[in-house]
Amino acid sequence: MRVVLLGTGSADGWPNPFCSCASCGVVRGTAEVRGQTSALVDGTLLLDCGPDAPRAAARLGAPLDGVRHLLLTHAHPDHVGPAALLWRRWASASAPLDVVGPASALELCRDWVGADDPVRWRPVTAGSSLRLGAYAVRALPAAHDGEALLWDVTGPSGSRLLYATDTGPLPAATLSLVEAAAYGLVLLEETFGTVPDHGTGHLDLSTFPLALAALRRVGAVVPGTRVVAVHLGHRNPPPAELAARLNGWGASLCRDGAVLDVPRGAARPRPGAGPGTGAGPGAGAGPGAGAGVPAGGGPDAPGGPGAGTGHRPHRTLVLGGARSGKSSWAEASLRASPEVTYVATAPSYPDDPEWTERVALHRARRPAAWRTVETADVAAVLASATGPVLVDDVGNWLTVALDRAGVWSDPSALPLVRADADELVAAWRAAQVPVVAVSNEVGAGVVPATPAGRLFRDELGRLNARLAAESDEVVLLVAGLPVPLRSVTGGTAGQVGRPGPVGYRPGPAPTSGD
Repeated sequence: MRVVLLGTGSADGWPNPFCSCASCGVVRGTAEVRGQTSALVDGTLLLDCGPDAPRAAARLGAPLDGVRHLLLTHAHPDHVGPAALLWRRWASASAPLDVVGPASALELCRDWVGADDPVRWRPVTAGSSLRLGAYAVRALPAAHDGEALLWDVTGPSGSRLLYATDTGPLPAATLSLVEAAAYGLVLLEETFGTVPDHGTGHLDLSTFPLALAALRRVGAVVPGTRVVAVHLGHRNPPPAELAARLNGWGASLCRDGAVLDVPRGAARPRPGAGPGTGAGPGAGAGPGAGAGVPAGGGPDAPGGPGAGTGHRPHRTLVLGGARSGKSSWAEASLRASPEVTYVATAPSYPDDPEWTERVALHRARRPAAWRTVETADVAAVLASATGPVLVDDVGNWLTVALDRAGVWSDPSALPLVRADADELVAAWRAAQVPVVAVSNEVGAGVVPATPAGRLFRDELGRLNARLAAESDEVVLLVAGLPVPLRSVTGGTAGQVGRPGPVGYRPGPAPTSGD
């Protein structure tokens, strides 16, 4: 199957025409402008047809006269532009057209069709399967307002795509239906960017990677699956930052007009494998195609820098000061992994309620599928790991090591701590799985007033330098923004930020769903 992305934007597109936020300002007047999400498959099957879609098809040189099947997800106005059916009538179209979707969406279209128009109405509900010409189509449940569907489409050659917009976190019933699907292409919505408290049936940059992890867990997304984010709105960071973040999760960003070839069959995942790149084969040829665009492919590549296959760092060290966003960034970098071992190195202080509350907040924000190991024996965890590992943090690990050796009262015991550090660095170097470690950057402030403070600062500085020397990627978080110190992609500060700026909130959140 060949898919033309007629649009990849949310209901109001990106930019919102009436908005002056930073995100809209960066995009306005550029090739990154996005219309309402819609996709044309083989020139024959149209997925959603909002008001933007017909004119987008004309601009892209993708005629709609060959469309024989129109699949609608739901009755919201950015997905159903019924006037297109009238325009089809004006063109004296005589070929039959199947209009398929929830009954409420079809009802919006009926008054725009003449009595003698060759339109076949095919209302369906979640779980329905049907044959549309050469395509096998299945309607899946969506977590969205009213009657809403996702579409599972299998083409004539057996290639398979999932069109997943609009939806919040994927329902259990949907995950069950797509088990072992091994899609060639997944178009997965990501509407609200860094605004997680929108309260709508959509995904954002905290829930998108969890949905991706769930699809990986059931074998719907596998090595070779290309995942593209769609239904993008202006609550996202600017495209270069968004593309880099998606690329870290094995997803990509494509411009409107990109042409994607859906491969037939994808490889099954290896047991315990991480998310991989998930980029799959390059896009096909065609107008605006993102054909084989590599990560960092330049500003003129569809989706901008980071839109292509990318390379996942094997060892990532995340540094930052207090409340810099380092832990949130590190956690976000692994949220799309089906399984993660979270190594919590912090000691327990039951008599300190403020510390206890901090630990509780960290626990609460971890994905439910992650396994937490509370230990300072990080080297042993790294040696035995079969999937991605997140260590948070190295400073607490050092505190435990110093306490255990009794260095505070006996400085001559410091070699014991340094031997532990040797073991940790060796395990970090030898790790066979993706590993991310968080550490404090404590050397940029005033000189500590106590010998103990100076000892801790010096030892942590040395250990950070040793871990950085063995890392593929080193990122410093400053005021919530990732600054690359070493990057496997050679990116800039705006590109390396796979999880993006912490707390970036472009534009006001709407009061209702898009």
